[in-house]
Amino acid sequence: MNANRIITGHDSRGLSEIVSEGPLPGADEFVHSPGFSAALIWRTDPNPDIATRASGAASLPESVIPGVGGTSAMLVTFPPESQPLPLDFDPLAAAAELCARLPGLGERFEAENPGFHRTDTIDYGVLLEGEISLELDEGRSTRLRQGDVVVQLGTRHAWRNTSNKPARMLFVLVGAYRSQA
Repeated sequence: MNANRIITGHDSRGLSEIVSEGPLPGADEFVHSPGFSAALIWRTDPNPDIATRASGAASLPESVIPGVGGTSAMLVTFPPESQPLPLDFDPLAAAAELCARLPGLGERFEAENPGFHRTDTIDYGVLLEGEISLELDEGRSTRLRQGDVVVQLGTRHAWRNTSNKPARMLFVLVGAYRSQA
């Protein structure tokens, strides 16, 4: 499913208008991880300003992980785990692509525990299509179905699509402090 991104703003008279409309940049499938895609929809810094004209996410930021008080919105498609990998699958190339396309996030994935990662964010995730499992520490998990919403408070987690269809999620990440408990 192709997604478009529509950005609104204001004209010189302060009236609302469409500033930009077109395909969601970066939504194409990853080369080294077939079926997987992750597109940064928009990112804000802490204390964002509603400008007369939108600036924002024309190019990838230094990190898709927002700073404290900032936000990132992402659209992610998870292929079924049963989907066979290409015979020439290169895990190092796949990891490099992840880091290049999702800077700041790709580096947080654990090599020894595939899929697991943790960020200093509060994440709101909405399952738009399919089914997917949220896996936490010590094998704890829960299954999400279309329309389910998850709120993650900086937890270590991984997403597992054990169904036979792609799962598509919308995530909004809010940069947060991590208290030392």
